[in-house]
Amino acid sequence: MTTDVKKSRGRPRVFDQDEALDKAMQIFWNRGYEGASIAELTETLGINKPSLYSAFGNKEELFKKALSRYAAGPVSFVRDAVNEPTARKVAESFLFNAAEFLTKPTQPKGCMIVQGALSSGESADLVKEILIKYRNNYENLLTARFEKAKTDGDLPENAVAIDLAKYLATLHQGMSVQATSGATKEELIKIAHIALSVWPK
Repeated sequence: MTTDVKKSRGRPRVFDQDEALDKAMQIFWNRGYEGASIAELTETLGINKPSLYSAFGNKEELFKKALSRYAAGPVSFVRDAVNEPTARKVAESFLFNAAEFLTKPTQPKGCMIVQGALSSGESADLVKEILIKYRNNYENLLTARFEKAKTDGDLPENAVAIDLAKYLATLHQGMSVQATSGATKEELIKIAHIALSVWPK
């Protein structure tokens, strides 16, 4: 029985990469890329620096993996929005879900992609470029959806799909900054209603 206890105590703790990535995502979301130190990452993930590098590569690689997890999980509502039946419904879904998401009390305020790009300095230029690409991908997704809406006759011929996509992206970025400054869900929803009042009919 004593041997069993010793074996149990000596057994290494199983390292759950998914759980570790979730924790890393929360840190980067809260602190940005540069604000998240290796010391905080290793302490929160419960591993030492060599283990961190062995599991994920360097800090930049860990950030990229956490960002990919963020895009596939918490912020997946953006991709879901383009499946709405009309262009206006796409805009409504995008803005209203953003208002709820950006102010959710159980997670960091604002958008990890937006905040990361704003707070990264010269030493993180590559990370900033990665974040810009993520934002551009979302804009391209919305642009393609609005081009289809024009083809379907759901948007007027004079509507410019890329401008509408940029309009929504700009609103989302502004809402993110407002959320990190304390704006409530209700306040952001009011902004969404104002924005939708000028949506092309």
